[in-house]
Amino acid sequence: MTIYLDTNCIIYFVENHPVWCPKVTARIVAFRAAGDGIAVGDLARSECLVIPFRNKDAGLESRYRAFFGDSDIRGLSISVDACERAARLRADYSLKLPDALHLATAIEHGCGLFLTADAQLARCPEIAVEVLV
Repeated sequence: MTIYLDTNCIIYFVENHPVWCPKVTARIVAFRAAGDGIAVGDLARSECLVIPFRNKDAGLESRYRAFFGDSDIRGLSISVDACERAARLRADYSLKLPDALHLATAIEHGCGLFLTADAQLARCPEIAVEVLV
């Protein structure tokens, strides 16, 4: 199975958040031990790089680039079909556009699970959503 990481999980992991990083890390380790793949959307790259660019933080930018360049992490593009599905998800579940695009990208690429720290995304029944607690 392929597990899609929401942007918040990537941020917690890369920036070593004291509370959330261990939770994300534990789930990634468990997924990999089970033979599952890890995927991230192209939108996450854009979201994650804003702060390093804004703050001219080359170290943090480098850590994100290393994460997104990891050969064990599959990058998923946003297709036309995902854009249309995102519009439906927004209409049906009152999601924000970035959230809908992430979910739609995961669904369109056949991911089996969406890992997030945002409980609002569990409203979407079209993919299994695991909310970190």
